[in-house]
Amino acid sequence: MGDSEADDRRAIRDLIENWAVWRDALMWDRFRTVWHDDGRMMATWFQGAADEFVRVSQDGYERGVRILHFLGGSSIDIAGTRAIAQTKMTISQRASVDGVLCDVVCTGRFYDFLEKRNGRWGLVLRQPIYEKDRLDPVDPAARLQLDRNLLEQFPEGYRHLAYLQTRIGYKVKADMPGLDGPEIAALYRRGEDWLKGRKLG
Repeated sequence: MGDSEADDRRAIRDLIENWAVWRDALMWDRFRTVWHDDGRMMATWFQGAADEFVRVSQDGYERGVRILHFLGGSSIDIAGTRAIAQTKMTISQRASVDGVLCDVVCTGRFYDFLEKRNGRWGLVLRQPIYEKDRLDPVDPAARLQLDRNLLEQFPEGYRHLAYLQTRIGYKVKADMPGLDGPEIAALYRRGEDWLKGRKLG
C-alpha cells in the first residue's frame, strides 16, 4: 500500500468516526461536513438528502428522541476517487414503548458510498445494513407485552428497532437490507457498480 492510499484510508476512517461522534454529540454544523452537497442518508425512519437528515435529527433530539451509535472495525475498498466502506456498528435507542421505558439495540454495518472531490473525501450515500436486534425494558422487573402482528411486519434484523420507532410515531421503511436476502445482494451490486465508475441509481 502506497502513502497515497494509506492517507485515503485514514481520511475515510476519520470521516466515519466523525459521523458517529459529531452526530451523537449534537455537533450539527460539524456533522454536516462529512457529506458532499448531494449526499443522501438511508435509515429505518428517514430516507433523503443529508441536509434534511441533519435537520430532522436535530428536531428529533429536541423532541426527546435519543439515538446513539457505536462503531467497530472497517473494511474499505478504494478505486481511484471512489470508495466503498463497510463499518461494524451498533445503534441504540431509548424510548417509552406502551408505557414501559425500553432500550433497543441493533447490530449491523454502515455501507458507505464515498467520493473524493477537490481533494476531500465525503459521503455520497450511507445505507445501513441491519443484522440483528433486541428490545429490553430499562427496569428488568417491568412487564412489556409486544403486539406480535406489528412486530412481524418488519424484517428480522431490525424488527424491534422498527417496533419502537413505529410506537413513537415514525413511519419505518420495511425493506432495508439485512444479513442476507435480495436487498443485501442488490446493495452489493450497487457497490460494485460504484467502484466501476457508474452512477448511483
